[in-house]
Amino acid sequence: MPPDIEPADAAPAASIVAFPAARRSLLAGARTLLSFAAERLLPPLVVLIGLGIVWQLVCSQPGASLPAPSQIFTGSWELIANPFYDRGGLDKGLFWHVLASLKRVGIGYAIAAIVGVALGTLIGQSKLAMRGLDPIFQVLRTVPPLAWLPLSLAAFRDGQPSAVFVIFITSVWPIVINTAVGIRNIPDDYRNVARVLQLNPFEYFFKIMIPAASPYIFSGLRIGIGLSWLAIVAAEMLIGGVGIGFFIWDAWNSSLIGDIIVALAYVGIVGFCLDRLVAAVATVVTRGTANN
Repeated sequence: MPPDIEPADAAPAASIVAFPAARRSLLAGARTLLSFAAERLLPPLVVLIGLGIVWQLVCSQPGASLPAPSQIFTGSWELIANPFYDRGGLDKGLFWHVLASLKRVGIGYAIAAIVGVALGTLIGQSKLAMRGLDPIFQVLRTVPPLAWLPLSLAAFRDGQPSAVFVIFITSVWPIVINTAVGIRNIPDDYRNVARVLQLNPFEYFFKIMIPAASPYIFSGLRIGIGLSWLAIVAAEMLIGGVGIGFFIWDAWNSSLIGDIIVALAYVGIVGFCLDRLVAAVATVVTRGTANN
């Protein structure tokens, strides 16, 4: 047999060997994906189905004050199926209400994050600042969020900045406190290294202080984002306009209990996503040292 024919005969054998290997790799990936789904997704899904069955049985009884899940799907199907409709004015789908609320939360939370980290750094670095400011912060942080709303309306005379202020004043305190604790807990070895390297304050802040305190900072940021979302829903019930809080209050005034429950599901899902987003950023920035 001529030598040049041998490579042509060898090629099919190589492809036959490679195909089972690729197939095994795909099967292994599928098993890993199914295992992950079984461990993470199946337990909460089973719990939700169980709660839904109990809810259906209890609220299907005569005289029940809350609608059953089947009644919610029937009465609020348009709201569930089409969250993007916009008929002008306040007659909008839930997507637009959630988006308006997220815009307010984004502004207020961003301001709170900047101010909170700055004040926390000051308190953590300076004992004099801690003695002067910490008692004031401890008093102010106990004021309920909605108690600030009349004062902010009197100061800003407009609902939009008032809601942003309520978000800011609600979420800034855990950021301040956690940042201060993180700064105070920086190991002395880190400070000694900064002295040996003769780092200026700017370099010390970004190369030593922030990386060392970042797990504490992100713990405060996660608490702050949750409080922000809670505050905006409550504030929008009073200031009106487009927003998920106003939608819930308007549905209550219209006796649309099913719409309220659908909106509450949106509130919970969006709040969970916001917390997961901050947690994901924390994992990347702190390289997994922040608690998830």
